[in-house]
Amino acid sequence: MQDKYDVVIGLEVHAELKTNTKVFCSCPNKFGNEPNTNCCPVCIGLPGALPIINKKAVEYTIKAGLCMGCEINDVAVFERKNYFYPDLSKAYQISQLVKPICVGGGVWVQNHTKFIRLDRIHLEEDAGKLIHKNEQVGTLIDYNRGGVPLIEMVSKPDITCADEAVEFLNALRNNLIYANLADCKMEQGGMRCDVNLSIKPKGSNILGTRTEMKNLNSFKSVARAIEYETARQIELIEKGEQVKQETRKWDDEKGKNFPLRQKEDSQDYRYFPDPDILAINIPRQIVEDLRQDIPTLPQERKKKYIEEYNLSEYDAEQLISDKKVSDFFDCVLNNYNEPKKVANWIMTELMKYINNEDEINIGISVDDFVSILQMYDKKEIGQQNAKKLIELCSNGNIDARKLAKENNMLNDISIDEISKIVEEILTNNPKAVTDFAVNRDKVMTFFLGQVMRATKGKANPDDVKKIIISKLD
Repeated sequence: MQDKYDVVIGLEVHAELKTNTKVFCSCPNKFGNEPNTNCCPVCIGLPGALPIINKKAVEYTIKAGLCMGCEINDVAVFERKNYFYPDLSKAYQISQLVKPICVGGGVWVQNHTKFIRLDRIHLEEDAGKLIHKNEQVGTLIDYNRGGVPLIEMVSKPDITCADEAVEFLNALRNNLIYANLADCKMEQGGMRCDVNLSIKPKGSNILGTRTEMKNLNSFKSVARAIEYETARQIELIEKGEQVKQETRKWDDEKGKNFPLRQKEDSQDYRYFPDPDILAINIPRQIVEDLRQDIPTLPQERKKKYIEEYNLSEYDAEQLISDKKVSDFFDCVLNNYNEPKKVANWIMTELMKYINNEDEINIGISVDDFVSILQMYDKKEIGQQNAKKLIELCSNGNIDARKLAKENNMLNDISIDEISKIVEEILTNNPKAVTDFAVNRDKVMTFFLGQVMRATKGKANPDDVKKIIISKLD
């Protein structure tokens, strides 16, 4: 059924900037404090309190725009977006509409084959947080988040499916994290997404009626919400019914959405320039200075990994998927310049022990990781013990060489001892000895495994192979 329709998706992505203070006052921009302790007359909207723009928040917004290839406006204007809701104590939000800081731009997805355009990136203040308790207590309001600098990145309706949406979100998130502009911790509300979706007959230029789903706070919920809403709209149209323009609430536990309110258009918010905040002039020189301050972004790193280090596209993509992993890889190469080898050890061994429940946590130090690879290269430890050392160091232990000594992992076993062990294993496996002439590789692998197990990985595999061949030949 879905083959008969095109899906048209636009995203509004909100990310909290990691400035020290809020956007229009000097209250701390900090998550996790006691409710209503990071507040002042400005951010809770008491009469007579006047906002003052946070220069750093404007600079971070410009940097975000440069990361996404936006044009930066010479003049930016703040406006009041009027609506009544308990988490917005002023009954309006200071935002931008006509003259945002950044316009245009976009990011590549689908292995650099599709460009998803951005309409704008603008700076606004975040609202407070509603905490829904039981019926006796009701709903509580924490205004700590109110006034936190928030950028809204609005896409063009270029997205056609859930996979593209998730890839687009990932690209935005990675750019912001690599540029050190935002933490984008979705579980803390540091990044949220609104989904605008409509369907139309395949190939048609006439857009259907769109719905909006608000404040989705995980990539998985975005994908599920898109798939559900697509199926819901198709079902309505197939029945001959009409899609209503409305805002719908996504319930991730139930895997479905529900009507929330009629969808607003910009005129419903009665935007007008904020009389308390003057228009901001943005000189070209400041923009260029900020451009020079942006570090290497993930796609640039990926290109470098492929072209300079000869890594595969898959390996490069895995390494840049998280900034901490990419930074770790780069730091290891500063001390051990073997890109392919380092990439392989990180992806096959280290990734097993990286805590990824909430955020990446690499337990092992760069020095210890390098030390393990060097010991393995010098045949001081075998492969199994190298893997074991990575596990031990990832669990908080330090000094890989010291651990290797304490755990009797160093290859200090003599050739005579290895020879005796090989002799015993050959004697106990006469059939394998006979099979060696016909299936040399398979039998060698068997014997090598037996010897390494008997020596607890301490024997040099090359020495073991030579001794086995000398005895069997």
